[in-house]
Amino acid sequence: MSISVSGVHVTVDDPEAAVAFYRDTLGFTVSNRVDQGEHSWITLTSESQPGVNIVLSQPHGGRSQEDGDALAALLAKGALNMLQLRADDLDATFDKLASAPGVEVLQEPADQFWGVRDAAVRDPAGNMIRIAQAD
Repeated sequence: MSISVSGVHVTVDDPEAAVAFYRDTLGFTVSNRVDQGEHSWITLTSESQPGVNIVLSQPHGGRSQEDGDALAALLAKGALNMLQLRADDLDATFDKLASAPGVEVLQEPADQFWGVRDAAVRDPAGNMIRIAQAD
């Protein structure tokens, strides 16, 4: 039996700002977009892992009002799960991120006691992203 990761979902409050960040700043490619009324689901892939998708969706997309409100409140607090990425040049990636609109720097590149060199930012929606230097 074999199992692998096919995608992860990232909740965002502004799909256009999220696309600008993930596509234009991080270099992901938009592979699909589904607009349904006021909500969008946007799928992104990377050249290095074309079989793994990042799906951007809004708190109220496909959810009840109550659940969407709860998710929006957690997003606003920055309390949702983080996204972990790897970059072949952490310092150059960090410099690009640090100058991008709506990005909050949480930690500059640093060697961690658990054995990686990484940095942390918040995307324009407030999601934490940790980016590690690839081996």
